[in-house]
Amino acid sequence: MTKLPSATWDLTSYFPAFDDATYREFTAKLKEELVGGLLRVGGLAPLTVDNAAEWAAVFAQWEGWAVRLGHLSSYLGCLSAADAAHEGYQAALAATSAQAAELSKLITALEHGFAAADEAGWAALTALPELADARHPLTQWRKAGAKKMSAVEETLAADLGLDGMHAWGRLYDTVSGKMTWCMTWPDGREEMLSMSRRRALMADPDAAVRRAAIAGGNRVWKEAEDTMAAALNAIAGARHTLYRRRGQGHFLDQPMHDAAVGAETVAVMFETIAANAEIPRRILRAGARLQGTARLAWCDLEAPRFATAPRVIWAEGVAMCGDAFDATYPALGRYFRDTLDKRWVEAEPRANKRSGAFCTGSPLTGEERVYMTFNDTMGDVNTLAHEYGHAWHSHLLRDLRPCARDYPMTLAETASTFAENLLMHGLLADARLTPERRAFLIDQSTNHAPSYLLNIPMRFNFERQFYEERRAGVVSVSRIKELMVEAQRSAYGDTLDAGDDGVDPWFWASKLHFYISELSFYNFPYTFGFLLSQALYAEFVREETDFLPRYEAFLRLTGSATCEEAVRQALGRDLRDAAFWADGIRALEPKVRELEGLKA
Repeated sequence: MTKLPSATWDLTSYFPAFDDATYREFTAKLKEELVGGLLRVGGLAPLTVDNAAEWAAVFAQWEGWAVRLGHLSSYLGCLSAADAAHEGYQAALAATSAQAAELSKLITALEHGFAAADEAGWAALTALPELADARHPLTQWRKAGAKKMSAVEETLAADLGLDGMHAWGRLYDTVSGKMTWCMTWPDGREEMLSMSRRRALMADPDAAVRRAAIAGGNRVWKEAEDTMAAALNAIAGARHTLYRRRGQGHFLDQPMHDAAVGAETVAVMFETIAANAEIPRRILRAGARLQGTARLAWCDLEAPRFATAPRVIWAEGVAMCGDAFDATYPALGRYFRDTLDKRWVEAEPRANKRSGAFCTGSPLTGEERVYMTFNDTMGDVNTLAHEYGHAWHSHLLRDLRPCARDYPMTLAETASTFAENLLMHGLLADARLTPERRAFLIDQSTNHAPSYLLNIPMRFNFERQFYEERRAGVVSVSRIKELMVEAQRSAYGDTLDAGDDGVDPWFWASKLHFYISELSFYNFPYTFGFLLSQALYAEFVREETDFLPRYEAFLRLTGSATCEEAVRQALGRDLRDAAFWADGIRALEPKVRELEGLKA
């Protein structure tokens, strides 16, 4: 790469310009066709052996509409994330939510039809050659249809969700995207920053900067806590109502279905993590020793432990990722460099950007986009690698039929974490590495394990307890904060400072994952993917490039099988076996021991 890579993206391959004639024609035609599609499926006779081909045709038509709506949603999601203050983008995104509601009605009608079919009709449908590569998603739809209200009720729920549950999620995105806070630097200087800048400052080597960042940010979150609690309660309350009316016995049934994983598998994973919690806790104790404290404050959890933490500018971070990918996974390296040249990445720090990072893409064009805010830290380099793992995963699936490209988060997070491992392996393998830089990287490479093995289980347990209490009515702000602190203390044990600095009572407000209205219990797939990627990466280390074809075959399978089936086929392992998860956790031991041997 000879030229400086751009840190702002180009979206013109989606549409030449927002709200131009091409955009308006596309959205109007899609809206019209969605209404017609709902009428068509509503007029279908019940699924039987005789009309299976007609049902297959409607399913294929749905795929086409889903592709175009995905194209539109991805475009508007990119625009609104990069400029949360633009009212036109927000309005268009809300309008697209209306189209998504129409498409969900069509999905519901198909699910009802699949669930109502007798075995002969269902066998005839799934035996059709044109659906040979769609049997897994069709089966998932049939299962979902068995837990649906009537078609009329589901249609009403979709309409009400637009201005109800999903509106609360959009409100959170808008409010948090516009938030600014006062950062008081150690020299006394004050600066107003967007909330998207806070995360990077909480990973600053200077403890005074970290303390100022969490204090300044939390003053704003405290002011907004009533709004955030209302949103959290509304989203959870709406879900409880829907689950009850659909006959779903537990609020975790839907998340497990969405994640294509069994509840037993997830329970075994978390039980195994709890039984091995001392491994990630040892990382935190070593971190406290290295920074010269007995325990950690909450703002210390993601902090580097060495004063030699490098400032990594955008061009350097890009080079780090590119070189690491080139050395171990050349195809990924070529894809990375090609997409940077095409400006598929948005990383520039500026006002009005939404916090967080994500990968999105157009199922229509097969292009991906990576969104983040690069604030010149090694954590940002890791985020770049993480999101490119997602992009590569989608790239590998681009030639499959649309329904086979739709993989669950549990398997999506595997590819992203695998890419993080590639980055760190490449950095640690550098022969020019000084002992000081190696110590920094060992710290960085182990620093993420407590996030996956303590922080995310903490989020899961907090959210599970909140949902339990929300069944009885609205949960107060004070109780939400109590639940948050209790979950933090339980997960981290004695590694956290015993005082107020050891916890973050407003973490539930600042973490946007709790407010994603389309998916509930958004967090646990990250831990699932982390540990699964540890197993995959161990295979890669043993087999090197010979493993990559099997890895790519696994990724291509992720939209066509449950988690358990995909892992059984790719690795020959049983996800319900605690030993599988324990192996992934214990694979951290060598780096943990090296970290414990480092000197401050």
